[in-house]
Amino acid sequence: MKLQHKGRRETFSLGTPNRAAAAAKAKIIYLSLQSAGWEETLRLFKPKSQWSSGAVTTVGQFLAEVEANWSGNKKTVADYGRAFRKIVADIFEIEAGSAKYDYRSGGRDAWVERINRVRLRDVSPDKIQKWKVKFLNRAGSNPRKKKSASISVNSFLRQAKSLFAPEILRFVKLDIVGSPFDGVSFEPRRSMRYQSEFNVEELIRAAQNGLPPEQFKIFLLAVMAGLRRNEIDKLEWAAFDWRRNLISIKATSYFSPKSEDSTGDVEVDPELIELFQGYHAQATSEFVVESPVAPRQQGGYNHYRCQRHFNGLAEWLREHGVIGSRPLHTLRKEYGSQVCAKHGIWAASRALRHADIAITSQHYLDKRQSSLLGFGKLLLPTAEISSSGKLADQPRPAQLSKRF
Repeated sequence: MKLQHKGRRETFSLGTPNRAAAAAKAKIIYLSLQSAGWEETLRLFKPKSQWSSGAVTTVGQFLAEVEANWSGNKKTVADYGRAFRKIVADIFEIEAGSAKYDYRSGGRDAWVERINRVRLRDVSPDKIQKWKVKFLNRAGSNPRKKKSASISVNSFLRQAKSLFAPEILRFVKLDIVGSPFDGVSFEPRRSMRYQSEFNVEELIRAAQNGLPPEQFKIFLLAVMAGLRRNEIDKLEWAAFDWRRNLISIKATSYFSPKSEDSTGDVEVDPELIELFQGYHAQATSEFVVESPVAPRQQGGYNHYRCQRHFNGLAEWLREHGVIGSRPLHTLRKEYGSQVCAKHGIWAASRALRHADIAITSQHYLDKRQSSLLGFGKLLLPTAEISSSGKLADQPRPAQLSKRF
């Protein structure tokens, strides 16, 4: 018999040539499917299927299999795995306090191992839905926090759900049918359009007088060149084209771009180039930002040579009105906003090295074209309007007389 249910189709052997017996067994299989779903029905009536033979059963086994079959950027699949582990840890209340950030003494490894032992069949759609609701409720009634929570929960869901894409599961055998995220919907899309909340010119003046050299370099590369954190951290002096006022972002021995579209030349002000030429004359390293921490080959996570500089700059930015969880990235957004306002959305997309103009338009509004109607010139000055709100008894200006 063939059965189709919730987008899945399977063939079952009824094991008998007798029509009455076959019909009776078919009915049992059908009722099982209706009441228990695919997973239990396959286990009972098709135990030798691919879903029960050599299938992975735990979160850890699943993530290991996905990574083994992943041909893309290793950091991408690592990010997806972290999102899935975050959801699983929250669902089953696997807490470790500050120990989960302990990479040196094994605290994080122990926390991850606890998550890895969770059975995939226990991570069900209803539990993920409850996790989503609980995550959103933590924001309370604060509109800013609610918006942030909505964006965050969609990000976690999108990354974790990507692990169960058909093109991945084609090579990974599970002991469950479908995905734990089946039926779990994303939150309505929130506007991600950037709105500046500080005066960038005043901030640049304050930074020039108040930041130590290495933090000031980071600040300038973010707010006047729009570079990302990892691009700044691994930027080498060889990336500067002093004559053409360009900074070239491309793959190096220690840096892998976010995507192929992230590579390219960034045009900067000649004054910025001149300032960095001065820094270059005093450089003791091949890297633009000096740090005693040695670089590492990029793997499944970003290691930052300049983490202490980043922390110090983030603290200074918050003290000077740059709010948010990622103030350094806010500087990149401000850069994009300024380019867009002065030169348009296409120029901003190129400068930010976005993969598509649609990404840029989600964050920035092209303000070069005025939306004013020009009707304001038809209005009389306030002094010519009586206290009752009607026009005072006086001759109309020549311009208005001609129009009306």
